[in-house]
Amino acid sequence: MSIRAIAFDYGMVLSGPPEPSARAQLLRITGLSEERFESLYWVDRHEYDRGELTGLAFWQKLTRDARLSLHEDALHSLNRWDAAMWTTENPAMIRWQKHLRREGFATGILSNMGDAVLASIEQNLPWVRDFDAHIWSYQHRCAKPEPVIYRLLLQALGTAPEETLFLDDKQVNIDAALRIGMQALVFTNVSQLRQDLISIGLDSELPLPE
Repeated sequence: MSIRAIAFDYGMVLSGPPEPSARAQLLRITGLSEERFESLYWVDRHEYDRGELTGLAFWQKLTRDARLSLHEDALHSLNRWDAAMWTTENPAMIRWQKHLRREGFATGILSNMGDAVLASIEQNLPWVRDFDAHIWSYQHRCAKPEPVIYRLLLQALGTAPEETLFLDDKQVNIDAALRIGMQALVFTNVSQLRQDLISIGLDSELPLPE
């Protein structure tokens, strides 16, 4: 069965790397070392992505765990800088998505995403609206690699699993997509994606990214 839709993760696929200046602000406000900050940052990130924590609640918990005493204004600043850190873009992949739509393919975003980060993305990156389906994890109280979130994507796209190609930068999320019958590739960079599409024969169906 031919590919009818291509779905993208947002972070590190449609987006670029985290914005260094925003990350520097997070370190400055907290006063934490990079190693300590990194260890705390990911402890509750999945809960944030699943909507179990708001962005502000995420930072309240992180600073409590770090035994920091910060004013509420500082917590709001952390939330804003965190959102800004992920509000970046990968121009080559955005161009490819537009090309795919012009060629008649449906496109979607399936991303683990918290509320404050999404608000920043939607405010600052208007191209995000130009997809046929958007599945942001916190809005559905589930997150990759849970099977239910992939089924929500397929329902929104109106495609069967085997008609849908999914791109993500994490192998665990790709494995979950493959288990429900989707076609899926780990994304690292555009050059590797071109090679991977050719290697599995999809260059005969899809325009290649440039």
